[in-house]
Amino acid sequence: MSLISENIIPGDHGKVFGTNAKNQYDLERIKGHLMTLPGVRSVAVNSNSFPAEITIYTTVIVKVEDLQNRAMEVGFHIVPKGTLV
Repeated sequence: MSLISENIIPGDHGKVFGTNAKNQYDLERIKGHLMTLPGVRSVAVNSNSFPAEITIYTTVIVKVEDLQNRAMEVGFHIVPKGTLV
């Protein structure tokens, strides 16, 4: 694995995750819980795609594993989308 695949790098590009949450209420619960993690600047939710997507923007390097654990605390999974390197 690499720095880029295991972390979210600060900037305007963010990192896109797929999630198993199906309704807007659950997506907002995930968003609110992820926002409490230090370093997370904002979370954008796209419920029009399938599976639903969450884009996370940070101010510091944040581990993907920390975000996944935080989402599991509210009962959902998030999986990074994109090419596997």
